[in-house]
Amino acid sequence: MTPYYPPVRDTLFVIEDVLEFEKYRGIEAFSLVDAETMEAVVSEAGKFCAEVIAPLNQNADAQGCTRHEDGSVTTPDGFKEAYESLVEAGWGTLAQPEEFGGQGMPHVLNSVFEEYMNGACAGFTMFSGIMQGAVATVNSAGSDELKAAYLPKMVAGEWLATMALTEAHAGTDLGLMRTRAEKQEDGSYTITGEKVFISGGEHDLTDNIIHLVLARVPDAPVGTRGISLFLVPKLLDDGSRNGVSCGSIEHKMGLHGSATCVMNFDGAKGWLLGEENMGLAAMFIMMNAARLGVGTQGLGHAENSYQKAAAYALDRKQGRGLAERDKSAAADSLIVHPDVRRMLMDARAFAEGFRALVLWTALHLDLAHHAESEEERKQADAIVSFMTPVLKGFGTDRGFEVAVNMQQVYGGHGYVTEWGMEQIVRDARIAMIYEGANGVQALDLAGRKTAKDGGAVAMAFLAQIAADCDAAGDELSFIADPLGKAVHHGEAAAKMLVEQGASNPQDMAGASYAWMQLVGVLAIGWMWLKQAKIAQAKLAAGEGDEGFLKAKLVTAEFYAEQQLPLCTALRHRVKAGAGAMLAIEPEQFLRS
Repeated sequence: MTPYYPPVRDTLFVIEDVLEFEKYRGIEAFSLVDAETMEAVVSEAGKFCAEVIAPLNQNADAQGCTRHEDGSVTTPDGFKEAYESLVEAGWGTLAQPEEFGGQGMPHVLNSVFEEYMNGACAGFTMFSGIMQGAVATVNSAGSDELKAAYLPKMVAGEWLATMALTEAHAGTDLGLMRTRAEKQEDGSYTITGEKVFISGGEHDLTDNIIHLVLARVPDAPVGTRGISLFLVPKLLDDGSRNGVSCGSIEHKMGLHGSATCVMNFDGAKGWLLGEENMGLAAMFIMMNAARLGVGTQGLGHAENSYQKAAAYALDRKQGRGLAERDKSAAADSLIVHPDVRRMLMDARAFAEGFRALVLWTALHLDLAHHAESEEERKQADAIVSFMTPVLKGFGTDRGFEVAVNMQQVYGGHGYVTEWGMEQIVRDARIAMIYEGANGVQALDLAGRKTAKDGGAVAMAFLAQIAADCDAAGDELSFIADPLGKAVHHGEAAAKMLVEQGASNPQDMAGASYAWMQLVGVLAIGWMWLKQAKIAQAKLAAGEGDEGFLKAKLVTAEFYAEQQLPLCTALRHRVKAGAGAMLAIEPEQFLRS
């Protein structure tokens, strides 16, 4: 099986050259990281994930997690030792707040580590991947006493956390939840109810697990207006076991290394985070962080599957190319066949373009917290809010699609276990579902993030792309011209979406998925324009690796030829709205 190689060189190209990391050194959070430190962090992150985490992946899938009769759960062989190494090396503290023991580095670097971890072993990453959002939630909504008691150990990695939202009868509709919370004389609450699909709900990696649980207090308003958020530890201060236990582990299609638990809260002791009936606002801090992380998971799956398929296509001899390459051999390598190249180039164009988009968004998350002026922080926050459903929804859609196409490169060997491709496909599938299914993400982008403000943020985003296209010289016309035309489709679609939101919300909802795809295609195209501009300048100056830079230009050209034309069709799909999709009576969907 081809090993996973974290794409360190490509990451550094994006951070150093495309994002121009150095120009932000005047901001306090960035002042901690000079160029040498940044390169060392990225390189060592790659080394750690390749050497410590990646070897876990195949066995994690085969062995899975085990629940015992006492409700305890053991993780696959090697997980506990790998987690101890992660904590000892301080990887979990990269972007955590310094006041609680974190390193306070920019979120950009944490996003790099998240990609590498997900590419190496997504099942292992599920246990610690939620911690950035969990810490931010407790830090934002918790009392000083709760922050002092829990955050230092959470930041250090001594304790892990979960996000306990979902109930079996409710799914994404959190307003239907039944878990109840009753206030006690000492100010704590007793939490009673059952939660499902809880990643890392029980495990043997840390002694304590901090559950962030949504529940209803007595006489709470109906729906999402009556939800409160509580911190419920597995172990209480005196070391005794709280009333929380793992009822079972879900039998899943993939991600077997991750313990996805049914969690029972039987009068468990917990503490309110924020105010009663205001829990959803607090939980969205964690959910949005998780959604950005899940988008990065889609990138990890795409990169890992691309690497394996590219190596296989170079090595595997099968069939004759239309222009024979090796007359002395009985067959040519798969890499000579145009259809194999099509799939590989599509995967490469997505992975490298989406990596740039993930890191660009992470940079704006840093700016939303640390930019010098309030206006800059506000603008950056608007960009992050707009891009979050795109990264989660479009990123995981395409990450899964890439994994399936890379499986196709293997032919029949992609369908059997030992090559590792079918595992990536199974592992990648869930990312399109959890943290809000991708249809929900599309509706969020269309309704809350586009139509609600009259398209102001969307049009400002598209205007930035159009301006860069207009400013590009003739030497970049191969990407700038088709991107500029595609942006016009985006602008027209945004206006139609706003009109639909005002006149017929059903049409807006029906158009939402196409709108999310359109924004995703344009955003990655913009990242390719940025990368092509840098690559061309470096080649002209005789700087950098010539082969690497020329490959960037060719991949940008491929994206312009093969992906940007999709924007025309997507605009028409937005215009169609709900149309025929709502014309059939519900009962007519049944075959009986």
